[in-house]
Amino acid sequence: MPVIRSSEAVVHEIHGVRFVSYATPLSGSKELCAWRGEIPAGTKAPAHTVNREEIFHLLSGELLITLDGHTDRITAGDTVIINPGATLTVENPTEAPATSWVTTSIGLQAKLTDGTTITPPWAN
Repeated sequence: MPVIRSSEAVVHEIHGVRFVSYATPLSGSKELCAWRGEIPAGTKAPAHTVNREEIFHLLSGELLITLDGHTDRITAGDTVIINPGATLTVENPTEAPATSWVTTSIGLQAKLTDGTTITPPWAN
């Protein structure tokens, strides 16, 4: 039985956000990836379009989520379903950090507005 201890999680950082990766093919997952996102106060990640569905659950804090041009404020306990092809921006306009849990299928890529494609290691 694959058990990933918190001390074994792999940490990645990009655009001011910390991604703590638990489930990937390297850790034994066959279909899904899952990670904790740590979004510092005042952070605004760049807009990006995803090629896989993501389930984004906010564990703590408060965020502004813009999905295909529509912005919603979410708070701890809220879940956002991000469909393939959707453009997403995550912003923490508060003075406190926010923590999320995200699950997606293996193979996630994100295309930034400048055309750059990111293949995040925490989702592949």
